[in-house]
Amino acid sequence: MTRILIAEDEPGISSFLEKGLRAEGFTTMVVEDGVSAAQVARDDSFDLMILDLGLPGLDGQEVLKEVRERGERMPVIILTARKGVEDTVAGLEGGADDYVTKPFAFAEVLARVRVRLREAPSVDLTVIDSGGVRLDLRTRRVTAKGTEVDLSAREFALAEMLMRHPGQVLSREQLLSHVWGYDFDPGSNVVDVYVGYLRKKLGDRTIETVRGMGYRFTAAGDV
Repeated sequence: MTRILIAEDEPGISSFLEKGLRAEGFTTMVVEDGVSAAQVARDDSFDLMILDLGLPGLDGQEVLKEVRERGERMPVIILTARKGVEDTVAGLEGGADDYVTKPFAFAEVLARVRVRLREAPSVDLTVIDSGGVRLDLRTRRVTAKGTEVDLSAREFALAEMLMRHPGQVLSREQLLSHVWGYDFDPGSNVVDVYVGYLRKKLGDRTIETVRGMGYRFTAAGDV
């Protein structure tokens, strides 16, 4: 199983990343300071590291330098809230493979993780077919009951998240953080609104409301 090290000292962000990555089938470990990150980052333990540049103890740049000088070659994606390009350039020149600027949506991080892990293309990663709905992740084409439908980028991302976990209840918080980003207002009803949009386009019975818990995609659409 693919293991990802998350080096991030802001609990809201590390929890957001950990929940999202675990939902996608990855195994994760979180460390909150640079010293710990440098100590545990080993090629034989982790397949990829997500590294915040603003860590306490050791700065992310120092962590990266120590890890690379030690010979560890795992892909590293740096997270930065810093506006200047100098820090990003320094990180890339210091051995990082990619970067993401805060605030970000989970879908962006996930896409970069998959690229850096060089996952081999396969049908289950590029086409999702369930409940009479088919999503083609490469062409972004969507069909429901054999009829092509138009989805906005947000609708597509929400449908993909639900369909990757058919029958599993996903909370509004999970859906909100995955599609709109961890910094989006948690009191917003945007998830409920977009679920309504999807039901109109994909079928009323494709997404079930589980009172007090969230939503789940159901194969009832086949009935």
